[in-house]
Amino acid sequence: MTRRLIIVFATATAVLLGFGQPALATIPADKAAVLSSWTQTSVTSYNAWNSARRNQSAWAAYEFNWSTDYCSSSPDNPLGFDFKLACYRHDFGYRNYKAVGTFSANKSRLDSAFYEDLKRRCATYSAVVRPACNSLAWTYYQAVKTFGSVSVKQSDIDRAAALLP
Repeated sequence: MTRRLIIVFATATAVLLGFGQPALATIPADKAAVLSSWTQTSVTSYNAWNSARRNQSAWAAYEFNWSTDYCSSSPDNPLGFDFKLACYRHDFGYRNYKAVGTFSANKSRLDSAFYEDLKRRCATYSAVVRPACNSLAWTYYQAVKTFGSVSVKQSDIDRAAALLP
């Protein structure tokens, strides 16, 4: 009986003091700084984000949202131009700034970074097709700049479709 009381007392003390329990996960204090560094307009920022994207497990403690639908309802490869990674980084910025509640303050920069990523992608194509790529990049940028924070539901699309002749 005495032994049982000692075990109960020792267990209760350990629980109260936090011994033997797994530590609660804490998000690193520099999460906002890391997020900011990965969502700037520079190629350095893009490369840092892309490196982290390829090694997401190293950043698990930050609990970033890496999900993407790429270019949403727009083509990921319009006319054969690969905009997929630019759209991915744009999704990353939108999703993570919304999660921390500072999306409005960062939207303009995220959209500008998206446009810079698209232009850098276009620069990899031959001079013959580059003007078409740059035009598409401008169109994609204008679309996110104008509609990027608008949430469209299927019911909205259905209502709009019913108005068409």
